[in-house]
Amino acid sequence: MPRILLVLSLLLNLAVLIPVCGGLLLDTFGTGADWVRESYGPDTPGRRILLAVYLSIGIVSAGLLVWRQPTAVAALLAVQIVYKVLTPLTVGTLQNPVVISNLLIAAFHAVTITMLWRDGFIQKS
Repeated sequence: MPRILLVLSLLLNLAVLIPVCGGLLLDTFGTGADWVRESYGPDTPGRRILLAVYLSIGIVSAGLLVWRQPTAVAALLAVQIVYKVLTPLTVGTLQNPVVISNLLIAAFHAVTITMLWRDGFIQKS
């Protein structure tokens, strides 16, 4: 079960990040959808930095689908959980769709890490 959750967490990352990064990239070059600006605001250097973070998470997730090292996956998911749980505080609301999806994804990733740890796939040191 933990190995399945590991794959599902990585696939969840890609399922979310591919359309989000695509939308952010298209909007950056002037052909984006309204949902991009409604969710992430106008094209700014800060939004482009966020895009770089999202692209990095997507690239690492894709790599970890090939190299399924549980400790590396747990590290990626742990960083994501922290930043996703912080988003309601930094955005200042629970009403934003990005905040809501971040919290749901963080919960899923937390289950994955818990199962990996419980079943000994990551060190208990």
